[in-house]
Amino acid sequence: MLQSLAAVTVLVPSYDDGLAFFRDVLGFAVLEDTSLSPNKRWVVVAASPGAGAALVLAVPTDERQRARVGNQTGGRVGFFVHSADFWADYEKLLGRGVNFLETPRREAYGLVAVFVDPWGGKWDLLQPASGAGEVS
Repeated sequence: MLQSLAAVTVLVPSYDDGLAFFRDVLGFAVLEDTSLSPNKRWVVVAASPGAGAALVLAVPTDERQRARVGNQTGGRVGFFVHSADFWADYEKLLGRGVNFLETPRREAYGLVAVFVDPWGGKWDLLQPASGAGEVS
């Protein structure tokens, strides 16, 4: 039986660029960084080890993949980062230069603001409303 979504792939221009954003700016933990060949690594990051899905950072291998960096979801918000203290995380990310596309707003599902990664991919910083986002 399937138990959880373990990871999703995010295309980044280079492993170092990906780590500079996810580890150094967002504060994600590096779960694995293993060399597979001179040009390929298995790089896995997560907002919190053992909680939620991880991201596999992948470097494009052809022009078709390179064209998708920053636009993996057709311009929609494709990734959602939960916060237990929205305002503290929002201020921290602003201080680290994260580009928010809007001011924070309340929705039925929680407190949210959309930001972009350095390549244009859209993300939600989200503090779920009480009970929202919980899987039963």
